[in-house]
Amino acid sequence: MSGDPFGLADFELYHSRPIAPTRRLALGLQYLPANPSPGPGGLLLAGIVAQFAPSLDDDDRAETLLLLQQVEAGLRIVQPRLRHRLQTDRVGLLKSHHRLEPDSRGPRFVLTVGSGSPMVNVLGAVYAAGNLPAATQSGVFAALRKALRWSGPLDERFVAHVTGAGGASMAWKSLGSDPIAWALGVLGFADGQDPATRDIRRAYRDALREAHPDHGGLESAAAERIAELSEARRILLG
Repeated sequence: MSGDPFGLADFELYHSRPIAPTRRLALGLQYLPANPSPGPGGLLLAGIVAQFAPSLDDDDRAETLLLLQQVEAGLRIVQPRLRHRLQTDRVGLLKSHHRLEPDSRGPRFVLTVGSGSPMVNVLGAVYAAGNLPAATQSGVFAALRKALRWSGPLDERFVAHVTGAGGASMAWKSLGSDPIAWALGVLGFADGQDPATRDIRRAYRDALREAHPDHGGLESAAAERIAELSEARRILLG
């Protein structure tokens, strides 16, 4: 997870044109915080699946469900799969940019529609879920399975459906409606506190030091924790 994330979660997908005879895809920016799972990152991936899966036929839906199980199990996925080849080279490919942004009514999905085929967007979300830390994958893949069966708008009902309304999986209302409260909590400040710039920078440095594996932080969770801290600092200093 790297780059200059905007909002709660951010995902870039590179792909060939929908009508191209050779169908390819590659993953770009993956700012997908998913702790506690599914987190805003898992919610964004679920939103992508829910947006594009209704355009798939029954056979493709069944194959996608099988692919979900195999990626979650960490199995080697022989390429091409579902008529698309996953690769690392992005040369000559188009880009779709999907985001989850804070809004007064809750998280808001900002998805690129029309640039890539429904299948390539669903595949991108599945493969991105497989890159998340192992400890978060179970909740994310569960959200993707629910999204695969969803029919309707990406509204509060959808968020409740894939995360569990009021559950511990993600306090989506506070994340979506008050990013400042979330950022304060990440950096150890009380809700409603108005820390000075120097205090924000100091809290960020201290938390960053604790998260680093060299100072006892878990290596498997360090990248996601560092991304959270960076986003919290950006919000409070912005």
